[in-house]
Amino acid sequence: MPAVAHRGGGRRRTINEINMVPFIDVMLVLLIIFMATAPLITTGVVDLPSVGKAKQKPTSVIEIVIGTDEKLKLKRDGQTEASAVTLAQVASRVKSAQAGSDDTPVVISADRNVKYDSVVKVMDTLQRNGVQRVGLSVKQGS
Repeated sequence: MPAVAHRGGGRRRTINEINMVPFIDVMLVLLIIFMATAPLITTGVVDLPSVGKAKQKPTSVIEIVIGTDEKLKLKRDGQTEASAVTLAQVASRVKSAQAGSDDTPVVISADRNVKYDSVVKVMDTLQRNGVQRVGLSVKQGS
């Protein structure tokens, strides 16, 4: 009697598993392709609008200056008012400086280091109180 008996009469049994070798080969090829093409892809470039010169300078301008300390000052035609203005007062002071002429433009000038949030708060306060022509002051050129 033989010590070892074969079951199934010598037939090979089928394996019900996924062969991972071709899958890994394909993934490595894709990885190499992506690594080679990644430096060639251009990054998203934002094309910002440039500032041109106005056709005609307005006759009178109200300017709100936001300093580096975030204190507000009001200028009417280049003449600075003596006292500082708070955010709560800015709309009423601008309205009185406009003297009923809603066409008088209001320009917000802020130092480069002032938080964007401060500029937006001033702009929002003016627009909520009915000031129509509000703009931002920029330096010409680069």
